[in-house]
Amino acid sequence: MKKLIARFALICTLMVSVAVAGSDLYAQCPMCRMSAETNLANGGSEGKGLNQGILYLLATPYLIVTIGGFIWYRNRNRREEEEDRYADLPEA
Repeated sequence: MKKLIARFALICTLMVSVAVAGSDLYAQCPMCRMSAETNLANGGSEGKGLNQGILYLLATPYLIVTIGGFIWYRNRNRREEEEDRYADLPEA
């Protein structure tokens, strides 16, 4: 089970790093891209951060799931360690 959680965390981390670090990735639909390029060509500035914004929104759920899984995993290990520690004590 620990290997499964470690693999899941690794996969989530890799997905987030690819989404955030991949500046050459285009996460826009063709219609949004055309609209942003037209806006930039006409002197507008709305399309400059559109791609990074889309990638940011893509990475957010993966970060939330990864952080939640890490907290759950850490608390589960603490609970098991406490149970093991109290199991070794003689009963009164």
